[in-house]
Amino acid sequence: MSEQRKIRVAVVFGGRGPEHAVSVMGGGNMLASIDRSRYDVIPVGITRDGGWVQVADEPAQLAITGGELPSVEGAAVPGAPVLPGSSVMPWARADAFVTSAPGQIPALLGEVDVVLPVLHGPFGEDGTIQGLLELAGVPYVGAGVLSSALSMDKEYMKLVFAAKGLPVGRYVVLGPHDWPAASASDDSDELAGHPERKRVFDEIADLGWPLFVKPARGGSSIGTSKAHDLGQLRTSIALARSYDPKVLVEAAVDGREIEVSVLEGIDGTPPDTSLPGQLLIDGGEEFWDFEAKYLDQASGMAIPAPIPDAAASEIRRLAAAAFEAVTCEGLARVDFFYTSDGQILINEINTIPGLSPASYFQKMWEATGLPFPQLIDRLLQTALRKGTGLR
Repeated sequence: MSEQRKIRVAVVFGGRGPEHAVSVMGGGNMLASIDRSRYDVIPVGITRDGGWVQVADEPAQLAITGGELPSVEGAAVPGAPVLPGSSVMPWARADAFVTSAPGQIPALLGEVDVVLPVLHGPFGEDGTIQGLLELAGVPYVGAGVLSSALSMDKEYMKLVFAAKGLPVGRYVVLGPHDWPAASASDDSDELAGHPERKRVFDEIADLGWPLFVKPARGGSSIGTSKAHDLGQLRTSIALARSYDPKVLVEAAVDGREIEVSVLEGIDGTPPDTSLPGQLLIDGGEEFWDFEAKYLDQASGMAIPAPIPDAAASEIRRLAAAAFEAVTCEGLARVDFFYTSDGQILINEINTIPGLSPASYFQKMWEATGLPFPQLIDRLLQTALRKGTGLR
């Protein structure tokens, strides 16, 4: 790589998953924060239907405006092709933007030094784009294929955590055929002749009320709801299944929600962890849902979390252990519950945590003494040193 030019970075955001808008906000935050004296930045958006398009290098267009969530389509550069040879069709409007065909990858990814994916959920955080970049031989920031896929699927994430001796809460996994349809009116009829379905039903009953129901491979609390009885449980399962055929039902934990940001250690050293933060819900939401995360100005985070020093140290230790348990790389955020009797449970790990201005990954690091531009530089330099090939 020539030292006479800036390092070329493709910031990729948007995507086909339900967290499209969250990803766009994170992409805008990256564009606003990256050190332009060192990096030549190329914003690349993925539309909701999977097309790739050049996006305006204008962070303000990638933020919530007037209560409206942003999109790649809304920030696309009219007439700017992503694929060599692309052009606006003669019958298209003059202000139309050009995308690749869904599923086709722009050649410019082979012309950059490193890719910074800011993609969440399916088709981005789950190992798909990581596998594509591995095949293309392009260095990229963050976890590899296995770690991304493993951490995205909450069932297998929890199985690995438990196998490594890390504390997790009680849960039940529902496959596509493990629960009667939401329209069924009689559970006994639906369960008759289905011993496996009856077993799952009994396991859920053993969890007690209330329950949290969520897509097994989702994020940003999209499709997640709280159920206090069987009727609400049916509705919650139907909602979660509208996003993912596999659903996770979790026992509610009466405790504080604590988060820790994690960075891969430098040159093989152990992972670094931020000060823990405690989520605060002041807008009337029953739990930390999408509204509380991104739209409610009354909600926030206390950094450092107002918990005993010994508990904070143990949570940071467990965050690093969770990072290593799934062979994570680059960055992650690990979420915990801390109960009134001092019990600590790991809820989940996010290998591409929320990176929007409203997200707390960067805020916890800033409170720990690492400004966001320096954090981004560390992520990029870590990826460049790693290069390509088996990890």
